[in-house]
Amino acid sequence: MFFTAKVLVFALSGLLRVATGFDIGLSTKCVVIPKEMDMCHKIGYSEMRLPNLMGHTSMAEVILKSTTWQHLAHTGCHPHVRTFLCSLFAPICLDTFIHPCRSMCVAVRDSCAPVLACHGHPWPDSLDCDRFPADEDMCLASLTKEYKHLHKVLPKPACQACPTVEEFFTHKRVLEVFCDNNFAVKVKLSKKRTVFGDQEYNIECQVEFITQGSLLPYETQSMIQQWLLINENCTQRMTPTHRPMVYLLVGNIEEGIILVNQVYRWQRRDSQLTLATQKWRYHKCL
Repeated sequence: MFFTAKVLVFALSGLLRVATGFDIGLSTKCVVIPKEMDMCHKIGYSEMRLPNLMGHTSMAEVILKSTTWQHLAHTGCHPHVRTFLCSLFAPICLDTFIHPCRSMCVAVRDSCAPVLACHGHPWPDSLDCDRFPADEDMCLASLTKEYKHLHKVLPKPACQACPTVEEFFTHKRVLEVFCDNNFAVKVKLSKKRTVFGDQEYNIECQVEFITQGSLLPYETQSMIQQWLLINENCTQRMTPTHRPMVYLLVGNIEEGIILVNQVYRWQRRDSQLTLATQKWRYHKCL
């Protein structure tokens, strides 16, 4: 999924469409991708062109403007979201600028615009897909079709209203809820402020049960982490302080969509949730 300079130069796997590129000339320089742009680390290259394709002329401006996109990149809303954003904010150092193809922009926009909408933001005019070259020009093309053939396509988290957090319950009631859903994941949440004043979350997951298809525990963990990042308003409510909080998220995976239907506060001395998860493996639903 990551793209190396070699891929960019030699157009392996059809990623690059060969045509005349935009000449960089002498007005740009190569600089190391700053540590503050972690979404553009480990993508196959370590130096970027400045000014970039967003018209940012200083590193301070690049860092400031890119931080607003870090959260979207971390949601994993599309397999190529980091490649798309970094090709604009931190373009690779080659003899020509290589824009993302219009097809890549459209693919990322269609998958990630709903995530922005969930946070109350529209897809910005600065990333209007019509500004990018067609696939027959020299550009980074989307490999979404090839990606689907080579990788398992996982269910996507839905943008949804926050479930009520339950703090008082019996293990029998929890087992009834388990029977109406097909996954339960124990989540430990904590938060901290970044140097830019934004909230950053640490998310640890442990799958209690999953009864949906061939999903593996680590895949379920990853999807729940994405759900918490996409539904950040819910995550904020679940972390009122900087003290770590533990919850049990229960929900359904249907038609490729993840929905969390119930959230239980898992307090340190709570025996009811522990009892419910222990009894679940032997429990027979009515």
